[in-house]
Amino acid sequence: MKGIAIGLSNNSKEILQRLKKTEFVKDIYIAGSSKDNLKENELIQVQKPREILLKKWPEIDLIIFIGSIAASIRIINSFLTSKDKDPGVIVIDNKCSKIVPLIGLHQSNTQNIACQIANLLGGEIIETNNSNNQRFLNLDAFGNEWGWKRSGNIKAWSKLVIKQANNEEIFCKQSSGISLWKNSESGEFINQIKEKEIKKPESTFHVSIFENHETTWHPPVLWIGIGCERNTSKELITNSLNNFFGSGDLSQQSIAGFATIDIKKDEKGILEIAEEKNLPVKFFSKEDLSKIIVPNPSNVVHREIGTPSVAEASCLLAAGIESKLLKEKRIFKNQSGAVTIAVAESKNQYDPTHGEIHIIGSGPGDISFLTSNAKKALSRCTVWIGYKMYLDLIKPLKRSDQVLIESKLTEEKDRCSKAIKLAEEGIKVALISSGESGFYGMAGLLLELLQKIKKEHRPYFEVHPGISSVQLAAAISGAPLMNDFCSISLSDKLTPWSLIEKRIEGALLGDFVIALFNPQSIERNWQLKSVIDLCLQSRHGDTPVLIARQVGRENQSKNFFTLNTIPFNEIDMLSIIIIGNSQTTLVDEIFLTPRGYLQN
Repeated sequence: MKGIAIGLSNNSKEILQRLKKTEFVKDIYIAGSSKDNLKENELIQVQKPREILLKKWPEIDLIIFIGSIAASIRIINSFLTSKDKDPGVIVIDNKCSKIVPLIGLHQSNTQNIACQIANLLGGEIIETNNSNNQRFLNLDAFGNEWGWKRSGNIKAWSKLVIKQANNEEIFCKQSSGISLWKNSESGEFINQIKEKEIKKPESTFHVSIFENHETTWHPPVLWIGIGCERNTSKELITNSLNNFFGSGDLSQQSIAGFATIDIKKDEKGILEIAEEKNLPVKFFSKEDLSKIIVPNPSNVVHREIGTPSVAEASCLLAAGIESKLLKEKRIFKNQSGAVTIAVAESKNQYDPTHGEIHIIGSGPGDISFLTSNAKKALSRCTVWIGYKMYLDLIKPLKRSDQVLIESKLTEEKDRCSKAIKLAEEGIKVALISSGESGFYGMAGLLLELLQKIKKEHRPYFEVHPGISSVQLAAAISGAPLMNDFCSISLSDKLTPWSLIEKRIEGALLGDFVIALFNPQSIERNWQLKSVIDLCLQSRHGDTPVLIARQVGRENQSKNFFTLNTIPFNEIDMLSIIIIGNSQTTLVDEIFLTPRGYLQN
């Protein structure tokens, strides 16, 4: 994103520096004369706002002002042209307590960015547009979040938005692409027209691969199969593609990528058009292409390269299972070469370069333990995937246009696979773990699956750290983890019990404070007793022990015991146990492992 931030006074320096660390802002400025000097931070440029915008306005996506709304409006007033061309504008007060998305609430995705900034900086977002106040779907913008591109008349889109604001019924006819958006609260307000229905109400937008409507969102589901003579020019391929699509009212905004035979990996024309359109190319061997049944096989092609089809076979292979050949091959020739083009429609979208997976540690329970970084990521993501109980804890943060996908406790792999699939379709996904996702959470499994995908096809991912239940358990009891400690899960479903025992023995040998996760369940009712017996072989029976249960939740409890007095029948999977080391003390319910400061 090409964004800038302008502070309207020197009081804005701290906020500017924090914004500079986000992905939204590249350059930061303070309003003033270029003769002024800011010794405190040379990264902040000093310049008059009008001079900044004269240079930057045509090339930027976003402007953030730190200061008053009135001053910001006066600065941008003469630069405004139309809402589909102007950059987004956000105004933040000097205390960072109020964040106001001002311009570009739809086209520039300003509203979502403002929401992310509000969550990151701890401010309150002030929203005034109808869509959020009435839980309306942002008709002319929401498709961006689902990996789609928009076409049609700007006035027609504006009329549709106005009709929705006037509480008129809005209709959608979707014939391709992901339909998960209909499950959002906002999506439920849209009347769905079945694909074969003839009626076309006036207030209708389409989700389609075709260009014959005034208001359409285009999902990336079309794969272009290409075969060509060696050194065929990019110009011929481009002109042929335009002709091919124009003859069928197909939208090039629905192209997911190109496909061809692997001997074309160095074909300059194909590589150039793919780069120009920022689309992937899938290459297939002649053996794989030969297995695909096509309507127009060629004996000539078979004799020359070993497969009866390149264009038709490769687009079908790229489109995957349940794909269909949408347009059979056509051959285009001129003096610069020859190219064959065919198109297949995939059941699934494909746009991994725009998809994202955010692995979020939601903390131990109460929403107050969720970090600002995690809140920002949640506001960025269109789909949240997680175990139902964890999703319920953070549900108050969900917007009406976001979708929850709930799953059961043992369906971790399915959750990760679903997140990857959605990200490959061009969607931003939040994968939710409780506590810290890297401690017995979802991060490891997801990253294992991502390692199996070639780096160039892998969607962007980011792990957002959370507060672990063991951290909260330690905090509510004192400071038992002040010195070296380890955490060990007693669940032997994924780790052999013999290895768990070795880890316990090693922790005891090293005199570590030991935190036990998953200590006991109905099925696993002997392991904890076995571990305590091991501890008693090398630690005194009066070694203090914390048993914390449901930490961070409504029924949170903490109780102190010793190794000799642990009540095994009161411990379950919702419990965290912290076993002190030889130095740990318990005085007046202050659980403490000294670091050694008083000895120095």
